[in-house]
Amino acid sequence: MEDDDTKQLSIYRAARTIKRRENTLYNALKSIYDDSIFVGEISQLWPDLPLLANLRCGLWYSSKFHSPCYFKSTDGHNNNWSFNTSRLNLHVAQLAGQKGGCFIVDATRRGKRFPDSMSKTIPIWTCVLNRSISNHLNKMRQSALFNDGEASTSDGQHYEDTRQTSVDWDCSLHLPLWVSETEKASIEDRLDEWTRQLEASGADIASLASLLKKPLRPLWISQKTVIWLNEVPDHDSWDFTPIILVSASASNGVVQQHRTSSEFSWNYIAGAGDDEESWARGLTPTLFWTHAYEIINAGPVLCNQMVADIVEKDRVYRARRGQIAPQVTVKASKLVENSVHCFHDDSMLPLDISTINIDLNSSDEDCTICWLGSTSLAVGKSQTAAASKVDCILNCDQESISASLRNDKVYLRLPMVTSKFDRFSLLNNLPSAVNFAKLNLSKGKTLLICCNNGEDISVCVCLAILTSLFDDGGAFDGGSFFSETCITKLDMRRRLVTICKYVVNARPSRGNLKQVFGFLSGGRAGSEKRLHSQDQLLE
Repeated sequence: MEDDDTKQLSIYRAARTIKRRENTLYNALKSIYDDSIFVGEISQLWPDLPLLANLRCGLWYSSKFHSPCYFKSTDGHNNNWSFNTSRLNLHVAQLAGQKGGCFIVDATRRGKRFPDSMSKTIPIWTCVLNRSISNHLNKMRQSALFNDGEASTSDGQHYEDTRQTSVDWDCSLHLPLWVSETEKASIEDRLDEWTRQLEASGADIASLASLLKKPLRPLWISQKTVIWLNEVPDHDSWDFTPIILVSASASNGVVQQHRTSSEFSWNYIAGAGDDEESWARGLTPTLFWTHAYEIINAGPVLCNQMVADIVEKDRVYRARRGQIAPQVTVKASKLVENSVHCFHDDSMLPLDISTINIDLNSSDEDCTICWLGSTSLAVGKSQTAAASKVDCILNCDQESISASLRNDKVYLRLPMVTSKFDRFSLLNNLPSAVNFAKLNLSKGKTLLICCNNGEDISVCVCLAILTSLFDDGGAFDGGSFFSETCITKLDMRRRLVTICKYVVNARPSRGNLKQVFGFLSGGRAGSEKRLHSQDQLLE
């Protein structure tokens, strides 16, 4: 019996060893590099359309992204379909309206051509937006009809245009052919409810309707798609605004395949950019594309050490500029130490993981602050907070910053972690955060709320402050409106939509949002009241 267990364990360990040997850093980066060539070729078919990366995997597949977006595959999983108002991605629709369409790039590790984010999440998103815009146009048409007797000639023409647009506006659900009719019917049954949720969220549908001249519609392109280059249509000739979904991965029925170049042999990994924490060793898409040619040309033997050197140089550079740049060490696995392709020079590699999430919202990498309209509130990364021109800083990061504003009245550090590590971290710190914000905003000062990536914790803290200290019109009132109002999930969702309008990279986690709602529903601005009951948080 023991021999059988030992044999099974050996087979398991052997399988794991083979998998690790194939999932090397060089294999991942070389796979990404080859797939990026395909992405570049497709983007040149319609060069006027902007190229967007679906976070986070998509970021690796080009060096020339206009901006990121965030469509989760889980929102498109079978029987788990969802339209999430926390991830509206309205900037994508606005950009598509301005430019006449856009590309969205993603990839998948699974043995299929497209991730669920492209097969269902984005088609659901386009359909719900189209329905909301159609409803808005119909309301405009009815309003114009009601006021038709008083309309001028120009108003009458506008009414005719609106009427024709609302009639022709396509609100159908467009899914790829491989999605079954049964699944399509189940999704269609939920569209009306999702449309009502969008319209109740406070999203600016009127602005979208003014930018989009044609309804949104997804198109799918993969490495197996056949395109006749002499018959590529002009995107302006379509009767819809194209959202062109580009799956960068090569899908051949297997996750990995052996390939050979003129100098090296390597294993191709489909969707290699996914789950970067497990393989990237501190390398970010920005760093990779800055040094892509030298990394790829170095080959599999020298790749690990070269990446370690690049990451360390970047860490030192940022540390000298006063940015957060923690140093960690990652031990090489036993496989690597014992492998024929041994990278024995880097058994202990100094790596930096502080820039895993990069902000592509601006062409200037240092410009990582997003101002919330005229509220005097800003959200950003703690790495660059020291160089920010603000009056006060609320630092929610685990690491301190070397800011000149170290006075207790204008600088407060409240180290917080996500709900994955502590379910009450935000809840316990939000009263102090709101009090600090109230003290400084009441004096007319500007406030920066920062965290490690500027996408989750800082957004949630900003949401708590915006709801606690500002009225429904976005004016600071010190908490008067909040003290007289019973905050509902819908109210909080509307405020979050407002924040996401300015912080387009916002990705607040569900667990952190639950803590914010627990704080808002369990206390008032300036109080020390806390809500620790898990049952109440999950209501």
